[in-house]
Amino acid sequence: MILPDTSIWIEFFRLKPKVQPDLKREIDRQNVVAVECVFGELFQGAKGTRERTILREYWVNLPKRDEAGLWIEAGIRSAQQKWFAKGVGLIDAFLIAFAEKHRLKIWTLDKKLAAALPAGLCY
Repeated sequence: MILPDTSIWIEFFRLKPKVQPDLKREIDRQNVVAVECVFGELFQGAKGTRERTILREYWVNLPKRDEAGLWIEAGIRSAQQKWFAKGVGLIDAFLIAFAEKHRLKIWTLDKKLAAALPAGLCY
């Protein structure tokens, strides 16, 4: 299963050929997991009712996993690894903790997040 971060979703919705066909294929295979923080960022950037409706449809229909306790785990891990000083924020730390807990691969275009990913966690 794949956990696309916000950068991937943005490129997907912009129909960028580097991302769009592959993510569409993985969505059709039900191989994509959604998390609240990523969709929260997407909703924050939505430019109107149409975009919010599209996002809501994806949010409602994509598989989810338990997120309980992972924000604390992310904060602890981030502090231990000094990720904040390396430009890796709490949301990215959360994505790493979430992916590890649920054995997912993270798909990102964010170079700082990609550099912080443990071996085997990058899509």
